[in-house]
Amino acid sequence: MTRGKLRIYLGAAPGVGKTYAMLSEAHRRLERGTDVVVGFVEHHGRPRTEVLLHGLEQIPRRELDYRGTRFTEMDVDAVLARRPAVVLVDEMAHSNVPGSRNEKRWQDIKVLLHAGVDVISTVNIQHLESLGDVVENITGVRQRETVPDAVVRRADQIELVDMSPEALRRRMAHGNIYDPGRIDAALSNYFRPGNLTALRELALLWVADRVDDYLREYRTEHHIRDTWQARERIVVGLSGGPEGRTLIRRGARLATKGAGGEIMAVYIAHSDGLTPLTTASPEELAVQRTLVEDLGGTFHHVIGDDVPDALLEFARGVNATQIVLGSSRRKAWQYVFGPGVGATVARESGPDLDVHIVTHGEVAKGRGLPLSRGARLGRGRIAAGWLSGLTGPALLTWVMLRLDRGLGLANEVLLFLFATVLAALLGGTLPALASAAVGSLLLNYYLTPPVETFTIADVRNIVALGVFFGVAVAVASVVDLAARRTSQAARLRAESEVMSLLAGSVLRGEASLESLLDRVRETFGMESVSLFERQRDEDGWTCVGCVGSDGDAGGTANPDDADADMPVGDGMALALTGRKLPAADRRVLGAFAAQAAVVLERQRLAAEAVEARKLAEGNRIRTALLAAVSHDLRTPLAAIKAAVTSLRSDDVAWSPEDEAELLAAIEDGADRLDALVGNLLDMSRLQTGTVTPLPREVDLDEVVPKALAGVPEGSVTLRVPETTPMVTVDAGLLERSVANVVENAVKYSPPGTPVLVQASALGDRVELRVADRGPGVPDSGKDRIFEPFQRYGDAPRGAGVGLGLAVARGFAEALGGTLIAEDTPGGGLTMVLTLRAAPGRGTPAPAELPAQATT
Repeated sequence: MTRGKLRIYLGAAPGVGKTYAMLSEAHRRLERGTDVVVGFVEHHGRPRTEVLLHGLEQIPRRELDYRGTRFTEMDVDAVLARRPAVVLVDEMAHSNVPGSRNEKRWQDIKVLLHAGVDVISTVNIQHLESLGDVVENITGVRQRETVPDAVVRRADQIELVDMSPEALRRRMAHGNIYDPGRIDAALSNYFRPGNLTALRELALLWVADRVDDYLREYRTEHHIRDTWQARERIVVGLSGGPEGRTLIRRGARLATKGAGGEIMAVYIAHSDGLTPLTTASPEELAVQRTLVEDLGGTFHHVIGDDVPDALLEFARGVNATQIVLGSSRRKAWQYVFGPGVGATVARESGPDLDVHIVTHGEVAKGRGLPLSRGARLGRGRIAAGWLSGLTGPALLTWVMLRLDRGLGLANEVLLFLFATVLAALLGGTLPALASAAVGSLLLNYYLTPPVETFTIADVRNIVALGVFFGVAVAVASVVDLAARRTSQAARLRAESEVMSLLAGSVLRGEASLESLLDRVRETFGMESVSLFERQRDEDGWTCVGCVGSDGDAGGTANPDDADADMPVGDGMALALTGRKLPAADRRVLGAFAAQAAVVLERQRLAAEAVEARKLAEGNRIRTALLAAVSHDLRTPLAAIKAAVTSLRSDDVAWSPEDEAELLAAIEDGADRLDALVGNLLDMSRLQTGTVTPLPREVDLDEVVPKALAGVPEGSVTLRVPETTPMVTVDAGLLERSVANVVENAVKYSPPGTPVLVQASALGDRVELRVADRGPGVPDSGKDRIFEPFQRYGDAPRGAGVGLGLAVARGFAEALGGTLIAEDTPGGGLTMVLTLRAAPGRGTPAPAELPAQATT
């Protein structure tokens, strides 16, 4: 059965118009004769959205009972039985009510797609699973309902629905998104201009990456090698010389001139894994790697036998638009060996790939001879040596037979010796020996009297042929030895370069295991690199890190299945897949494996350090507790003791009014003491991790009034609408959290100005905002006021130990919520307590209007 196609309308923020756009598309398809039905679309009483639902067939929803309340969800089985061509399913990240066929709505969509039904759905950028932490940092709200990125990326079509922050806020203010009771809270919290701008940028970047992936897949499937200049990508070719810094900065400036430009620095290494093609300075390469990363680019260690071909192949593979190279450092006479990398790349780049040749201070200062680049004789060079060694003497004999034989045997021997040396230079010892043998036979048969016979009449000719053969063998041996020594020197230089880069990463304290494994993969030209670990020999291997091959350890379950492995002690091994690794490379691989073990241990030590800091913080808290007991608790105790002593005194006859005053002082001191001890105990529970919430569904209008019992009457204005959804919390912890926040607000609010406590619902969350008109807190102090034992401003000693807000935030986080501080419009401070609505009790995000609709 053919899988159905998925089209997703991705919204930059709630209210930009995803649902409206989806319904408009449904009407367009319906007009074209397509069988379209509505699986689940909630209009939330929005007239314009409800109008678009008219004329569309709606599949009856499935009703479910959950905790005494009746809910409706999409009936997947009914949709499958109806088998339409296209079904509309709104809010892809929605969590289904327990008892549904699937836990998540995106899982329902997968079922429909597998059944061959096309699906049109919607989702907001903040609901993508990979962006949860980013969105929380931006908005201060953690999204509980998410959808895996892979599900959205596999969509056949993704259409971004966007709107400027100003237009979206106007729509909100006009009541086109939420009801009037929720507008103020939304505009001052989630729908701030900064939040909306950041969410918009996230959506644009995510969609741009998705488009980039699609373009890469399309080019690969259709074998397209031409550059499509859809996005500026600058490739900077590095040789390891000091001019690299200039090239990187020039490439960065070119990248900034194009929207979304990228810069990628590339260093080419030989295909055997280590041998360098250019004379590179390890220290300079390390500096250049740091520089390009500081400029927002990436550094790549690419494998290739030929610098121009490897550079162009990399550039075309990443769909680069420009290549930046430096002017050659070779001297003029060195150009006899070839036109150079820059000229070759410019000639073969094609019309769509621009090549910039940048001048620098190292131009024409010289560099190694090209002969050093052929450090190890490759197959092509050896084949050329055999061809020259076998055919060269025969061709030379043919030419001499056509010429006058007046050259003399000595000159003829020198010419054959030149052919043998040429074979040695190209192919090494064996081709040279073959050339010497063939040349000796041809000299003897055709050019040594008597000719056309192997008999030699003159003894001097025998000596000449013998000397020729001996010199040929000696020259071939020397040339081959020089080539091998050059190969060894080049390999040792490459190893020292890799070791230097590795040592530099150790000194810099690079703690990313993935980056180290990726460096191993690039250095040795492998498909994937994995680090395995086991506690005991009888235990199975566990992959603790992997790069390449889509992160699946290259299909290996243990190091023995890999193409190359390097043990690190008894319980760890580095595994590589892609090709068999030469034995000469295992020494460097061993260094990488040891460093990988060090990095892994460093990461674990860092985690232990975090735990140690927590313990140290706990010790600090305990020290502060002792200080609080020794000073702050004495104040209410002293007041109580003084009042009691006065009442028990027989020397003074107290009037009823005086006795009442003294009793009130005792009661007030006892209340203050109870509050202080309560906060101390609460903080102790938070620090030791013994706070265990017992969540249940409660109404805020049941809990919040109880939390206000400790504040003077008339000091608080409470607004909790009857439509506010229930929340799933521990009622006792919520009451303590709200009480501390309100008491703090009343303490700093001016006399006669009540504190406003207002509840509102937004999506699957419920917000309780406590706003005062006090002096407020600067932005730099908004986080500090939640730290334990902190008093803001000139709060007097004895007014508390500074734990109220710390305890309130701790309890809020224990309940799965958040507590943040904001400025109150017009002056003051607003505490925003955000809680999860009970399952199925939240106010779903309203259907949005299209970007082109008027407000």
